Amino acid sequence: MPKMKTHSSAKKRFKLTASGKVKRFQAGKSHLLRKKTKKAKLALTGSTGASKGDTVRIKNMLCK
Repeated sequence: MPKMKTHSSAKKRFKLTASGKVKRFQAGKSHLLRKKTKKAKLALTGSTGASKGDTVRIKNMLCK
């Protein structure tokens, strides 16, 4: 049986922490930024955790 392939877009978008949680970046920071306040743009920087419902699906895509 061949090896399972990792989903290419998932490996670019998600990282796993040491405890097994899924880390993701927030959406909404690529365009249409002039109508957002500085506070709103600053809140979108950095990473956050994925929801518990999506975690199982993401881990399957990452073959973990």
